[in-house]
Amino acid sequence: MSSRSGKNQTTLSSPTTTRMDKEIDTFLKKLSFGAIAIASLTLLSLFLHTPDTCIPTHAPPHPHLRFPKSTCDYPPTRPHLPLHKKNHRLWSSRAWNTTVHSFSLILLPLRHLGLLRNHSRALCVSAGAGHEVAALSLLGVEDVTGVELLDSPPLVSRADPHNLPFFDEAFDLAFTARFDEALFPARFAAEMERVVRPGGACYVLVGECGISEVMEVVRLFRNSKLVSSDKVTLSGMRMTSILMRTRQSTS
Repeated sequence: MSSRSGKNQTTLSSPTTTRMDKEIDTFLKKLSFGAIAIASLTLLSLFLHTPDTCIPTHAPPHPHLRFPKSTCDYPPTRPHLPLHKKNHRLWSSRAWNTTVHSFSLILLPLRHLGLLRNHSRALCVSAGAGHEVAALSLLGVEDVTGVELLDSPPLVSRADPHNLPFFDEAFDLAFTARFDEALFPARFAAEMERVVRPGGACYVLVGECGISEVMEVVRLFRNSKLVSSDKVTLSGMRMTSILMRTRQSTS
């Protein structure tokens, strides 16, 4: 009797269990649909809502205690300055004029040696912002060209110092204050020599060093001979100047 009654209970409970499973499944589906709807509305609201911080209002009472909530909280960028105004601001600064004056003192001895005249064609390689270009112009040189990987008009044009876009023997003087920074020093030196006429000058500045290091640099300039090497100061930084003259053609 007991086994028969157990079978009857199992048989009777099956429809109830099935009905409960269906109700749970329906409830979960409704819950999922509701969650999806809420999430969709939330995302839509975020996309359509403009942050309050983007709307210019009165200044906050304690700006030093207010952290930015978005990029709109940051102050506006500086207005775009025309190139001539940027250059005027740069060229009138004390740092600029100090560096230009320092370059002038380093380049001035070339005049005494007859290697630099007003009509000389001078090239400044890896000229940065153009301090050396300005210095040569200040010394009276009328034809000065500056090149760098990034241009700084009007003093410096864009060009690769390892592949100069000039004809052979186009200049009387090639100068660089950044020979130490050359990625390929031998190629850098060869290009400087290539664009300088026979009897012209290659003038480089390197970090302060001894005669052995100087000769290592000179050997990279295979078509030039050493004229002089001196200790110089560029804007308070101790450096070594190396002056070379390209050899005259034997033909």
